[in-house]
Amino acid sequence: MDGKEFIKLALDLGFADAAIINTEELVFVPNFRTLCEENLCGKYGVNYACPPDCGTVEQMRKKVLAWRQALVLQTMWDIEDPLDNAQIKPVKARHNQLTRQLIDSIKEPGLMIGASGCSLCNPCAITEGKPCRFPKLQYSCMSAYCIFVKEMTERCHMDYDCAPGITTFFSMYCFDERMP
Repeated sequence: MDGKEFIKLALDLGFADAAIINTEELVFVPNFRTLCEENLCGKYGVNYACPPDCGTVEQMRKKVLAWRQALVLQTMWDIEDPLDNAQIKPVKARHNQLTRQLIDSIKEPGLMIGASGCSLCNPCAITEGKPCRFPKLQYSCMSAYCIFVKEMTERCHMDYDCAPGITTFFSMYCFDERMP
């Protein structure tokens, strides 16, 4: 499959928009890691896929750049208050489920970057001192990778801010592995 087929699959699955970007075009801002450290999502230090356990800023950047291209995925939701966790959590989960469903249908090696940190297990095995139950399926969020999402959406010609009452979420599937 190629990027155009990935985009068609994404749109057919229900994503509002999808685009391909070369990973070298992504902008990484190390200071974004402080967003994770604020722990507004509650996953900092209690999830293998989140800081500080997911890797350093540089390690995360290298994970992305190990792939040539990324499929950027967008969903849009009618949510008046984007800070209302009661409304946000289920739609972020649905966005990530759609992303996983798409990746499963592609059946090619790649790297998922979610709209939030991994939620495959509740609680994460790290809280029990056990190894990750699904190391090949776990995914980190854009903030953990320090990806400048607004810049990424501009380069993909996607809307970042849509309209009052509309909340957007983004994820990525990095593919086309670089050979060492």
